[in-house]
Amino acid sequence: MDERGYKLRSEVCSMSARDADKLIDCGDGDCALLYIYLMRRGQAPEDKLCRELGMTRRQLDAAAGKLRRLGLLSMQQSPGPEDSLPEYTAEEIVRRSSEDEGFRAVLAECESVLGHTLTGADTRTLFGIYDHLGLPTDVIMMLLHHCAEECRRKYGPGRVPTTRQIEREAYVWVNREIMTMEQAEDYIREREELRSGVERLRRSFGINSRQLSPTERKYIEGWFALGFTSEAIELAYDRTVTNTGALKWNYMDSIIRSWHEKGLHTVEEIEQRDAPRRRQAAPRPQEQPAATNRDELERMRKLYDRLRGGKSNG
Repeated sequence: MDERGYKLRSEVCSMSARDADKLIDCGDGDCALLYIYLMRRGQAPEDKLCRELGMTRRQLDAAAGKLRRLGLLSMQQSPGPEDSLPEYTAEEIVRRSSEDEGFRAVLAECESVLGHTLTGADTRTLFGIYDHLGLPTDVIMMLLHHCAEECRRKYGPGRVPTTRQIEREAYVWVNREIMTMEQAEDYIREREELRSGVERLRRSFGINSRQLSPTERKYIEGWFALGFTSEAIELAYDRTVTNTGALKWNYMDSIIRSWHEKGLHTVEEIEQRDAPRRRQAAPRPQEQPAATNRDELERMRKLYDRLRGGKSNG
């Protein structure tokens, strides 16, 4: 029996072998269709995608989420917590939790981290993070532990985050396109370095009896985001206190912003190109030439002699 062969007759859209293997392995026709459409025709509004691909909004969200988990799709728009997660039915969530091993693992890990049985609302939120935002299973697990550690650090031992707090942090990760363990580790390390830098400056500023206020912390984190080193910020603090006699955040921010406009971000650059002006010393009185001094003494001596002579004649 002869086997039929199949051959494409039109132009071929280029696709890497790695991406093709991922699509084949996932075994999801909606994913493949969405990928091919975007590769061929580019970005399109969701309504248009649903209409031309014959998908419901929920099918489109599921396909896009799976493509993001595969590393084949990035967010073109930055979603935020105001973009509410889709309303999933209890039946859909139960079905996916029984069929999807990755989602089951997320539920089990979340119960372990939070230390209590998940409510229906908790489960819907986690499913939205998994299905709608498209974070991979291992990344979600790292997200859970990161949120738990942040909560303990902020509120003390024994405190755990709510799923709403986890959702807000999930949006941050999606906006930063954190889709792999390596990216998650880099992000957590950067956060820890930032925290250490902020604490160092808090102590340098002499703030020892309290924590920084949200506004104060925002100032410092903003300066780090501009590329300034801790040493450069400490130099700005020194100039602020020297010029004003106190820690004035607005004044210090104006100094740092002026340096940023000049492209100066390290102590070395600042000292070379923005050294404080020194006050000019008052001019020293000029010394009279030695000859002039002798003439003056001679004149005084003659005057003295005349006065003495006058007294003798009298």
